[in-house]
Amino acid sequence: VTTRLVFRFKDGSIHDETAVYSQSHTFHLVSDHLVQKGPTFPQPLDMLINGASGQITVHYANEHGEQKVENEHIDMPPDLANGLILTLLKNVQPESPPKTVSMIAATPKPRLVKLAITAAAQDRFSVGGSGRQATHYVLKVEIGGVQGLIAPLVGKQPPDSHVWILGGEAPAFVKSEQPLYLGGPLWRIELVSPIWPRAAPATK
Repeated sequence: VTTRLVFRFKDGSIHDETAVYSQSHTFHLVSDHLVQKGPTFPQPLDMLINGASGQITVHYANEHGEQKVENEHIDMPPDLANGLILTLLKNVQPESPPKTVSMIAATPKPRLVKLAITAAAQDRFSVGGSGRQATHYVLKVEIGGVQGLIAPLVGKQPPDSHVWILGGEAPAFVKSEQPLYLGGPLWRIELVSPIWPRAAPATK
């Protein structure tokens, strides 16, 4: 299965992520390609993860604007979830989500981190005047090691992310509040109703 998520910003910036995965009994990431570029992103990068070989290649520009390439090999855990978080949350039981999943942090120097998942509550919202309930998930980055211990002390601990999923026979994404890059602000992402062009008046 291939899933792609693209955000286009008014200043010309782009966030473009394509994940390829299999779903035979369990989800398994095959590859993930993330591109972030433009004024919105302080450090534009292009990161490609090969889930089979464990090879990670990151193209980025340093503080002087020089183009750099970083190649890293990481033994990929079976629960690697880059590009799959929304898919996973739409397929878990709200009362028993996975305690953690693994992620490759999108930085010039790739790093494997854990993402702790908890179901906070059921929050109410409405669509077309009809009441609904969405499960609110909280996702917390666990850096681990010595860096994980000092991160909160030096203001480096990433903020928690929040995702709301509408349950039922066909679960759907409703809203999220999360940073799109390390050190970035929390951005709220919501579904919006489509806007259709006004029909031309009928001629007499």
